[in-house]
Amino acid sequence: MFVKKSDGLDPEDQERMRHMFGPQQIDTMVRQAIQFCWMALPPDRKNVDEVEKQIRRIVDRAIKDLREDMNAFGLGE
Repeated sequence: MFVKKSDGLDPEDQERMRHMFGPQQIDTMVRQAIQFCWMALPPDRKNVDEVEKQIRRIVDRAIKDLREDMNAFGLGE
């Protein structure tokens, strides 16, 4: 196994990371979040509609926070 140190600034390193953590990795992480949400719900609220409601609430909050952080650090639109 080969491990390469990267400062994260090299465009080639960024492109390799983008390919390594592509859509399949995102899909896996989203599905894992859904499973964790299901496990965390109390028994009387364990249903697909409640999981969807909670996942959407959490994602919406995360996107809002991302936009706020981008603006706070001068990286916004």
